[in-house]
Amino acid sequence: MSVQTILLDFSVDPARLGDECGQRAVFDQLETVLKDYIPNLVLSADVKIDGGSLKLLVGKKGTSVSTRLFDQGLVTVNIEYYKEENEAPLMDYKSAQVLENQLKKYLSVTKSQSYIPLKRCLFGRYYPSSDNRLLEYDIDEVLFDEQSPFQRVQVVHSKSLGNMLVLDDLQNIAEADLIYTETLMGRGVENYEGKEIIILGGGDGALLYELLKEKPKYVWMLEIDELVMKVSNKYLSTICGDVLEKRKGKNYEIIVEDCMLTLNKFMKEGRKLDYIFGDLTDIPISESACGELWEFMITILESAFKILKPSGKFMTHANGANCPESLKMYEEELLKLKPPVKFTKSKAFVPSFLEEWWFYQISFNTTDLGDA
Repeated sequence: MSVQTILLDFSVDPARLGDECGQRAVFDQLETVLKDYIPNLVLSADVKIDGGSLKLLVGKKGTSVSTRLFDQGLVTVNIEYYKEENEAPLMDYKSAQVLENQLKKYLSVTKSQSYIPLKRCLFGRYYPSSDNRLLEYDIDEVLFDEQSPFQRVQVVHSKSLGNMLVLDDLQNIAEADLIYTETLMGRGVENYEGKEIIILGGGDGALLYELLKEKPKYVWMLEIDELVMKVSNKYLSTICGDVLEKRKGKNYEIIVEDCMLTLNKFMKEGRKLDYIFGDLTDIPISESACGELWEFMITILESAFKILKPSGKFMTHANGANCPESLKMYEEELLKLKPPVKFTKSKAFVPSFLEEWWFYQISFNTTDLGDA
């Protein structure tokens, strides 16, 4: 069941909407055509507002049609109705296109656009891209939805992606996302055999699971949210195996606490590691590199390089390829780090993100600065 929303946009000569008489004539033409598509349609409200007018019509089974006429020549038509799961739609995309073409003839428009119906229901089908475009997913079921002390944790099922972990209403990882984990770890490029590694975050277990296949000496995974690990173990076992079944294995340990506590502990002990993975937050989208998230990310970077070996690397995901300004700011912050660092980067299309994503591999600029 869902509320279906059909949106249609039109551009007409602004002179036709310049006064009430002109707007009435355009609306009458709209109403005439709409009544052929929506049974029992009647005008319910007519409101004059700044910059134009708003008219509300209602029809069969509570269908509502709001039409907005803007003085600048823009006309919007929003149709909404309730649809049961197995009920035939009142209007699908094809019929919306037919309606659009019919209205174009009546209104003599210069431009028009009809949109695929939005399906608004009790569970989300829509998530944002990295640059805040709306993405629709083929989600057909919510498997888990609960608030942890840190974030909202959901697992939804997608027909094409399998089970998908969603944190605070943002897509995190799906069963189809092996490419994400392999690109993050640079599989085939980096050699993890016999290495000591820290994962910051990574509560879905996918990175730990794949790293253990590479025969590392030891891996510490530092995850603050117990609930993320619990639901990942239950619903995402295809990408995390059984590594979340227990908190300690022969060559790995999962520590459930703020990652900074362990980083500070390792600094005091003088430990030096081969790899540190930043599998925490994405690079923030902002006008400048300031604020709580940027400060947290920079603190993580500075702390990580205090416990990396001279030959060590910090591996992290960044953000979508459609956010070049954010990526540029991140690189500028990297160049400010002391001791100086250098970086390479790689890119992959991540299925559950529906876009290309950048990953960074950061190391000391010169090996003799590693112990500074």
